[in-house]
Formats: sequence, C-alpha cells, structure tokens
Amino acid sequence: MKPETRLRIVRLLLLLLVIALSVSIYLYRDQVKQLAALGYPGLFLVSLLTNATLILPVPGVLFTSLMGAVFHPFWVALVAGTGSALGELSGYLAGISGRGVVERSELHDRLVYWMRRYGVWTVLVLAFVPNPIFDVAGIIAGMLKMPVWRFLLFCWIGKVLKMLMFAYGGAGLLNFLPF
Repeated sequence: MKPETRLRIVRLLLLLLVIALSVSIYLYRDQVKQLAALGYPGLFLVSLLTNATLILPVPGVLFTSLMGAVFHPFWVALVAGTGSALGELSGYLAGISGRGVVERSELHDRLVYWMRRYGVWTVLVLAFVPNPIFDVAGIIAGMLKMPVWRFLLFCWIGKVLKMLMFAYGGAGLLNFLPF
C-alpha cells in the first residue's frame, strides 16, 4: 500500500472516530451530567466530554458554574479548563484528518485569515470567549498544521480563564440566593 493511501485511510479513520465520539456524547449527554457527582474527577470528565463534541452543543460551562458554587472556584476552573482544552483536541484532529471537514463560508475564510495572521492568539481569544465557533477554529488549527502543543497551550489558557469567570460566577451566586 502506498504511503499516501495509508495516510488517507488514517485521516478518514480519525475523522470517523471524532464524528462517532461527538454523536455518542450528544446522545448520552444526560448520563454525562451524572459524572459531576464525582467531584473534581467528574468535573474533569464532564469538561473533557462536553468539549469533545463537534458542532453539537453540550453546555459544559453550566457544570463549572454549579461546581464553583460547591467547591473552590480556582480549582474548579483549573480542572474544568484542563478537561475542556483536552476535549478540544477532537476538533484539531478532525482538521488534521482532512480539509473537507468544514464547509467553506465567510466565517471559515475569516477564521483562516485570523489563524494565519494571529495564530495562537486567535486560539486564546476564541477559547476564552464563550462562543459556538471554537470547534471550527480547532478544525482550522489542525488543517493549518499548527503545532499541537501550541494549540493546546493557548487553548488551555483561554479555557482556564473562561472557567474562572464561570466558577467564580457560580460561587458568587450563592451570596444572592435567599436560602
């Protein structure tokens, strides 16, 4: 078998794996919520799994807010941010698997431009700001062959900062509740 053929097969298998994982997590999202009862390890798993989905939204930051109200918000943010960043590898791997994953659109072209011009800073800002397009940014980072360690580092920084806001927001919510 030619090396190009083997590479195409590996890329296709990676893409199929990421799609299967995304669909499975979306279908079993109610069971994923039960992991939060496990404390920090459960929060890590929930964050990892809710961020491993591609395009299908599963609200993981809600768990971070709830856990921030129960546990120390700093540690909640660190655990949730780490799980979130590792979960985003699914989009990155989908991007590496092939360029046909994301439909070309104005958003796609804009993200490619930002990624080429600002690189990891685009990843950091999009990881920090709550938005539904980070999956596309991860796919584009993989497509553009951004080094995985750079993607993960700046994704992690952005996710931890975002989770700090949600965890402390959840902890602060306790002060306003009448019970």
